[in-house]
Amino acid sequence: MTVAPAHTEHDALQYQAMRDIVGRMQDGVPGKLEITREGIVHDMMSPGGPHELTAARVSRRLEKVMPDGLLAHTGTPDVEDPQAGVLRHPDVMVIAEADMEVEGPFDPRTVIAAVDVVSRSNPDNDWKGKTRDYPLLGIPVYVIFDPRTAEGTVLSDIHPTPSGPRYASRKDFVYGEDVTIGEWTISTEGLPRYSA
Repeated sequence: MTVAPAHTEHDALQYQAMRDIVGRMQDGVPGKLEITREGIVHDMMSPGGPHELTAARVSRRLEKVMPDGLLAHTGTPDVEDPQAGVLRHPDVMVIAEADMEVEGPFDPRTVIAAVDVVSRSNPDNDWKGKTRDYPLLGIPVYVIFDPRTAEGTVLSDIHPTPSGPRYASRKDFVYGEDVTIGEWTISTEGLPRYSA
């Protein structure tokens, strides 16, 4: 749900105003606030068990196959590009430990891959908004796990379009298949689904 719509492009003052609003409100509202090119997005529900368990299992499986020095990080901080006017929070970020040694949000250009688990309350945020914002931020691989349908997709190969950068390649998968995220392949067996 977009709570503070903006024009598709906002200037530095508008972005800073939205950033200040998010900073003041985040601890006082349930769920998560992010800034997109369209304004502030509020995912109203805090992630539940299947969402968090999926993120944890994906993170653990990735870390078992990745080399030392890389993490499949869950948690804070966000990724932010003030010039693009975007502040996002992937559920899992594949990132080098050295690139985490910063104060404040991570530079999105240091993120090797972003993984999101679709929210039951706002699926369009992951399937539409983030597929638009992550290539703009320069994140080369975006993976979506959807516990509603037990399916997902891997998006990669950023290319320019008249509407801005977009992912050119899409590889869909169903739970139970192996999925390749960047250079690493993991199982999707045993990932939870949302109950009906």
